[in-house]
Amino acid sequence: MREKLQSGERLRPIDLARGHGLSTQAVRNYEEAGILPAADRTAHGYRTYTALHEGALRAFLALVPGHGHRTATSIMHAVNEGAVDEALRLVDESHAQLLDDRRTLRAVESALRDLGPAAAPDPAAARSGDVFIGVLAQTLGIRPATLRKWERAGLVRPRRDPLTGYRVYDEADVRDARLAHQLRRGGYLLDRIAPLIARVREAGGLEPLEAALRDWRARLSARGRAMLTGAAELEAYLRARG
Repeated sequence: MREKLQSGERLRPIDLARGHGLSTQAVRNYEEAGILPAADRTAHGYRTYTALHEGALRAFLALVPGHGHRTATSIMHAVNEGAVDEALRLVDESHAQLLDDRRTLRAVESALRDLGPAAAPDPAAARSGDVFIGVLAQTLGIRPATLRKWERAGLVRPRRDPLTGYRVYDEADVRDARLAHQLRRGGYLLDRIAPLIARVREAGGLEPLEAALRDWRARLSARGRAMLTGAAELEAYLRARG
């Protein structure tokens, strides 16, 4: 990445793009989306950019890792429209979401501690803890339809009662349903949960899930640090705008 522009220095679109490893089309798209202020034009109609555009691009690219592309776009668009309070509200919302994600992570970790004794259920004793779909759904605070959806995704594997055809969940199924429930609360998609539960079944314990939680915690920390970097570049851009 090139050094920051000096006041009054002019850049062509290709210069600004190359300085950030982008294409000139990306720079034009950013301008059209309101991420960059409108470019100045030469007498022949060619775009030229200034230190202000460089600052806007730096701010946007720094905001994306912590806030995501859509929110970063909305923040920059609001700033460039003069709606700084709206931009700051969007920043606050991202921080609130991060805090909520951290709380969910703690809830999952707490659930894992509760699940510890049931990590490797005794098959001989499983039948004594059998429950039907309605009871399990009520216990988890979800709908029976959700459990049926999880079954189709491979998260739970209830057997069928030979007489009634009803789904019957043993202790291992209950454990898997509880894990799936907590991970869904943590924002994990079904196709990411299924391999984790499969590994828990194969290993007979929760170690694979604990590794996933360590990764989740690391990602939240990285997001928090990225937000700090984004905030510094956004503040620099706000100062440059005056």
